[in-house]
Amino acid sequence: MTWTAKRNRISAAATAMLLIALLLIRLPVWAEPLPTDEEEMHSLLEKSLSVVEIDKEISRISAQKQELMLTMTDTEKQLLLQEQQISDKQEEAGNVLRAYYMGDRDFLLQALLSFNSLSELFQMLDYAEIILTHDKDTLNTYVGQYRKVKQGYEQLQTRQAELNAIEEQLQTQKKRVLALEQQLDAQLSGRSDADRIRILMNELTSYWETAGINEVKQYFRALSKAMKNLPSWVQDNKQLLEIKGFNYTIRVPEDDLNSFLREQNDIFNNFAFTFKDDKIIAQGKSDNMEIKITGHYTIENDPKNAILFHVDELIFNGFSLPDTTSRALEEEFDLGFYPDLIVSFLKANAVEIKDGELTIKLQLKL
Repeated sequence: MTWTAKRNRISAAATAMLLIALLLIRLPVWAEPLPTDEEEMHSLLEKSLSVVEIDKEISRISAQKQELMLTMTDTEKQLLLQEQQISDKQEEAGNVLRAYYMGDRDFLLQALLSFNSLSELFQMLDYAEIILTHDKDTLNTYVGQYRKVKQGYEQLQTRQAELNAIEEQLQTQKKRVLALEQQLDAQLSGRSDADRIRILMNELTSYWETAGINEVKQYFRALSKAMKNLPSWVQDNKQLLEIKGFNYTIRVPEDDLNSFLREQNDIFNNFAFTFKDDKIIAQGKSDNMEIKITGHYTIENDPKNAILFHVDELIFNGFSLPDTTSRALEEEFDLGFYPDLIVSFLKANAVEIKDGELTIKLQLKL
């Protein structure tokens, strides 16, 4: 083999080895793409916002826990006082029952049967009534106090269960915050721009707390007010209500709903609802704020029949807020729809969102 042939062979082998090495180096990158710096930044800011919001939930739950503990302490004090009162009446009630059991009240019957005149009989009846009334009052007082104590302990057990549930919620949210904080520390560790990112986190948090949450609440407040007028609007628009025998169906196209909302409040001029695949998507933009709410409806019968709206996702300027923020908004603002405000003898039994239309099926209350 000539020297030129050997050299070409060695060069080809080296090239092949280099290609294999490059492939081995790049394979992990192909298998799991690393996030871009923009994605990393978005993740950091979103997590910092979640930490702030979940911290609020922790504060709310802690206050609720403290209030419940004070209520339980008051209940325990009342129970102690009631137990002291019942112990005073217990012996007296026992003596009354013992008297009847041992026959100590038989003299009343004997006295009533041994009268010599009507006036004497009436005296005996008055005397017997005084004794029997006193005995009855004694027993009734004891029974009433006993029931109060029993009811007090039942309330205390209920509140203890509530306290346990609250404590569990508190621990869950604390773990969530701790995990997010650890993730943030890990992501910021070693970054040369960590200080700049922390400034951005503080700016985002401040913007959300001073302006963002107020804007979101304005939409929820306007929606809550509009939903109270929805039943009368349905009544005025008979084409939305379909009646077949005892079955009633309300069909609300998304365009009609958006028109209704814009009639209710100008805030919805830049805000639109979309019905798609059992989801309601409401989004809009105002100045430098963009809000997107995704949710769904459920039928509830306690405490009354209603179609309640649940927030599945709340996005502010591209940042997803935690579920604690959504639940807090649900508790503060009622976005429910109450069928009996349309027709008093109807109740909802199904709700469906499909192809740009909200469909509510109703039936007669039994």
